[in-house]
Amino acid sequence: MWNKIRNFFTSDIGIDLGTANTLVYLKDRGIVMREPSVVAIQEGTRRVLAVGEDAKKMLGRTPGNIIAVRPMKMGVIADIDITEKLLRHLITGVNKHKLRKPRTVIAVPGDITEVEKRAVKDSALRAGAREVFMIEEPMAAAIGTGLPVSDPTASMIVDIGGGTTDVALISLAGIVYSRSVRVGGDDMDIAIQTYMRNQYNLLIGERTAEDIKIKIGSAYKLEQELTYEVKGRDVVKGRPHTLIISSEEIREGALNEVITKIVDSVQQALENAPPELSADLVDRGLMMAGGGALLTGIDRRIAECTQLPVHLADDPLTAVAEGTGRVLDELEWLARTTTPKKK
Repeated sequence: MWNKIRNFFTSDIGIDLGTANTLVYLKDRGIVMREPSVVAIQEGTRRVLAVGEDAKKMLGRTPGNIIAVRPMKMGVIADIDITEKLLRHLITGVNKHKLRKPRTVIAVPGDITEVEKRAVKDSALRAGAREVFMIEEPMAAAIGTGLPVSDPTASMIVDIGGGTTDVALISLAGIVYSRSVRVGGDDMDIAIQTYMRNQYNLLIGERTAEDIKIKIGSAYKLEQELTYEVKGRDVVKGRPHTLIISSEEIREGALNEVITKIVDSVQQALENAPPELSADLVDRGLMMAGGGALLTGIDRRIAECTQLPVHLADDPLTAVAEGTGRVLDELEWLARTTTPKKK
């Protein structure tokens, strides 16, 4: 009864503030909102015209007086003003009928600086949060995937987001070692765009590159290679052009460098793991989360390189948001968690 009365006045929320997508977890209800981290504004006035999915549809298609902006770059705030508008849209959207401002848990990259943390906190407070707590994304992802983070054994999480990849070794509710590299799903899209321009003199947009990645992108050789029709603008002739590409050339020509950086970050984390915890990983393996974990074959690529079992989260896209939601009942726990060691 008390929970119902309290929820009438306010509901605590968890936010996975990602480079590509932002998810909101409402206490006692689960994930209630997931939107692309895109805001469309009117140039000059900076008046918000659209947020989320509606704004994403405008990417690369807006007239001169409208700009579609991604306020998050490589997992951190690139435009404080626009990030505040995005957070205000999210917070008021789930708390509009409440009488009090919500307490908010926000997941942030493992290597975020104190200045960047302050920018996130200030933006959330100005956007309507009553209190702001922060949790490292790898810890949130580990909790969200159900790893036994409080046990005296090793749990390893690899969280591949839009702008960053966080690898963390966790034991006794603390991060023993973490490594964060500013490379993720967005870099895969950029790599595809660069490859198409260099190889075929074809200019393609962000959405087309993402479609290619989703439809035929892979990190490991496929049993049957795929093809995809790509439409763009020929740089030389200056007119629309269509061509067919294969999954093999996208994997080897466009994505290989980005995937190698992700695999290297996992191997470096393993090299720095204490021996006793390393022994636990032989049987337990590691867990993968984040949108980048959905790239076909990336789990097999990491398993082959590390010689460890690799498990994919049931829903990699929502793991971090689920983790923020699960700690809403234990906000004091955030203050006790170990600060990650960065190298």
